[in-house]
Amino acid sequence: MDSGKQLTGTLAVAVFTATLGSLQYGYSLGVINAPQKVIEKHYARALGVGSERTAVLSKNTTEEDEEIPGEGIHRDVIMYWSLSVAIFSIGGMFSSFLVGFVGDLRGRVKGMLMVNVLAVVAGLLMGLCRMWKPHIMVISGRAVMGFYCGLTSGLVPMYIGEIAPKAYRGALGTLHQLAIVIGILISQVIGLDFVLGNDDMWPLLLGLSGAPAILQSLLLPLCPESPRYLYILLGKEQEAKESLYRLKGAYDATSDLEEMRREKQQADKEPRISILSLIRSSVYRKQLFVALMMHLSQQLSGINAIFYYSTAIFTLAGVAQPVYATIGVGVINTVFTMVSVVLVDKAGRRTLTLAGLAGMCFCAIAMTVGLRFQNDFSWMSYISMSAIFLFVSFFEIGPGPIPWFIVAELFSQGPRPAAIALAGCCNWTSNFVIGMTFQYIQDWLGCYVFILFAVLLLGFTVFTFLRVPETKGKSFEEISALFQKGRKKQAQTPKGNAELQQLRTSTDA
Repeated sequence: MDSGKQLTGTLAVAVFTATLGSLQYGYSLGVINAPQKVIEKHYARALGVGSERTAVLSKNTTEEDEEIPGEGIHRDVIMYWSLSVAIFSIGGMFSSFLVGFVGDLRGRVKGMLMVNVLAVVAGLLMGLCRMWKPHIMVISGRAVMGFYCGLTSGLVPMYIGEIAPKAYRGALGTLHQLAIVIGILISQVIGLDFVLGNDDMWPLLLGLSGAPAILQSLLLPLCPESPRYLYILLGKEQEAKESLYRLKGAYDATSDLEEMRREKQQADKEPRISILSLIRSSVYRKQLFVALMMHLSQQLSGINAIFYYSTAIFTLAGVAQPVYATIGVGVINTVFTMVSVVLVDKAGRRTLTLAGLAGMCFCAIAMTVGLRFQNDFSWMSYISMSAIFLFVSFFEIGPGPIPWFIVAELFSQGPRPAAIALAGCCNWTSNFVIGMTFQYIQDWLGCYVFILFAVLLLGFTVFTFLRVPETKGKSFEEISALFQKGRKKQAQTPKGNAELQQLRTSTDA
């Protein structure tokens, strides 16, 4: 039986269990937005602003309002709210560096199990925030949850990439992004004011961020450890074989074991590489540059700007309840991520990324035209609306899901954890930068804000066409060979030999 095309119940359970961490990540991304007004009101009360003065919180504050006593409190509320949002990304930025350490400490499965403690603690801090100062409790919970999500956003793609059969590695890897967008959609729906996004239930809404971790903790003991981790890192061939049988059923595991044996031999020649060594090394520079650019293209594409701007555009287009249109964007998110799951192992990673980035570039231009002329022609608002939906669709076809798992494909076992950590930090940092600066960029460029993203998208499209290889259906060994030309030439030089020896020495140290 073909060992590359095994799909079993155990594999399905393992992938489902792992992606519960991704679901939690998506829920935590989206949950803070819907109840913003309600949470600000409770922050104001905790900081000493009476309910009769909460009008100070309005974005439409007039000069007369500015004279209301408590202006300083108003600024504090804005500061604490902004910190509640931003601290999530800051936590992820720091913890992303620890992905390799946690994944290798006791294995991928036990690593995910250990970090679930953070998610439960974060959920309790936010869910019980009324017991003390809500602004301090929520900010603390968001910081801990961000730290957890920075770890799980690396551990989940790493685990799935290592257990997935070669023929389905792309589709199963895309499930990480699918779980994220489903989590965002769930948070949008239950965050409506008549569900949980109201004055009474908002702590429960935030506290549910930790719920998937409880279910995942119950299911993780049923999941096999990564065979590649067992064989290549620990040298436990028999345990790796047993894990393969659990994941793929009864089959001839010779080819899989042989592939891992060759990769282990390569890893023994080039031992585990630290993050600092990987940054300094020119041996893996091509792979690392591609990995980081893929993650930058995801975050600097303007997708977050679309989410920030969509409600205003829907309002201008005459949508009575723009919040439901925003939920519609979440539905589009989910549907087209499912499309990517189906297509990624057929059309290929490179093809879908190119199509997605190019399509987003055209949509950004259409958005700009719609915004520029919407006051002159009423139907231009519908051009903007259509561009939003298409923009999100193109994003989820390729640029959204593919960067998360392609990093694990580009690197062999030795540098893989360090590469995933660096790529994750790049993703979280650029996310944070966009979140903090977009409002200023929007004020500066006005209706031309998406031209900036169109230029960036054009650059990322050209880069992908010139530098990103196709990894569909290739083994980790074959993918590594795509970058071997430069490495072989370099290894034959005294400088190249010296650098490889330095990598070994720094790793041993």
